[in-house]
Amino acid sequence: MPQFITTIDGLDIQFIHIRSKHKNALPLIITHGWPGSFFELLKVIGPLTDPTAYGGRAEDAFDLVIPSMPGYGFSEKPTGTGWGPEKIGAAWDVLMKRLGYKHYVSQGGDWGSVIADAMARQAPEGLLGIHVNMPATVPADVAQALKNGDPAPAGLSVKEKAAFASLNKLYTRGGGYAGMMVTRPQTLGYGLTDSPVGLASFFLDKFNEWTYSGGNAEKSLTKNEMLDNISLYWFTNTANSSAQLYWENNTNNFNVVEQKTQDIKIPVAITVFPGEIYQAPKSWAERAYKNLSYFNEVNKGGHFASWEEPQIFTIELRTAFKSLRK
Repeated sequence: MPQFITTIDGLDIQFIHIRSKHKNALPLIITHGWPGSFFELLKVIGPLTDPTAYGGRAEDAFDLVIPSMPGYGFSEKPTGTGWGPEKIGAAWDVLMKRLGYKHYVSQGGDWGSVIADAMARQAPEGLLGIHVNMPATVPADVAQALKNGDPAPAGLSVKEKAAFASLNKLYTRGGGYAGMMVTRPQTLGYGLTDSPVGLASFFLDKFNEWTYSGGNAEKSLTKNEMLDNISLYWFTNTANSSAQLYWENNTNNFNVVEQKTQDIKIPVAITVFPGEIYQAPKSWAERAYKNLSYFNEVNKGGHFASWEEPQIFTIELRTAFKSLRK
């Protein structure tokens, strides 16, 4: 697996880079999330870069770039402030141009979705479109009701009510981890970097809750896969540094207003996985993104989409970006 390090804005960034053997492959940069890593994406490298070996067509091929975010994996830890989604997104554009790509697309889940969104708002020359599987679509009135602890606004559809219920569950019972990292990441970091058992339990809680597994992550991921990811955080000592991104971006990444998604003019594609933290209704997505080019709901997979369901994830990216190939 070809891995490299390059320095951007004074920080060493580790990334995987694989050029497809097929001509006219579409350059694609994919960003992982928390508590994941580039390990989330290992299963899709082959199908995306060499589709003919996995039942696809040569014209489905991608040149693939998978960076580790600052403070994650083998990328350098920031020693100062400022490395939020906007700066990371700008760094990814530098990376793609440094690799010689004049045109490319961006994809992400979790923080990767936020970064892809930021890149789309920045609209650097050459960025053709984005695909996300954790989109910012929550309307202002719904966001305000959730923030205030109020009932769902009147007039919501069945799917909108379901999305409201999922988000309400997160905000009232499932968001403690984020509250700690947004406000006291360094304090939390002492515990997570001192005990491998503490780190494992912190992460396994999220694997159980966020996979499409009914609360048992081993139905979606193998024990070794989860331990590999936890070990990467442990041996690189990045449990603390990865939490800094939450402190840098103390906002609600599900909400349209705070993300300013309506400023995005390039094509936006969305895939909704049933085990995601919330299932974005198409009605919200259409209101959030003026240029929604693709929207699909699949029947399997959760928050760690590429890790849990690599075949579905691959098909979704091939379909979502098909119209952007030149």
